[in-house]
Amino acid sequence: MKAAAGRGSGQEARPFPWEQVIHAGLCLLRLSPHIFWALTPLEFFAMTGGARPRPEGLRAGMEALMLQFPDG
Repeated sequence: MKAAAGRGSGQEARPFPWEQVIHAGLCLLRLSPHIFWALTPLEFFAMTGGARPRPEGLRAGMEALMLQFPDG
């Protein structure tokens, strides 16, 4: 799956996290192997919470904390 990183991107491609994905699908979501392997990546992404809307103001809250507690 090196093509996903793009050519000449200067970034080393990371291997796909099969162990974590299979664990999430078969153990946490309790999908049957048949259903798990039939899912599209987009369906799996949605089932694991990836399509959930992000809370408003999360970025502003993080920036306020970074100002209050700077590194170093």
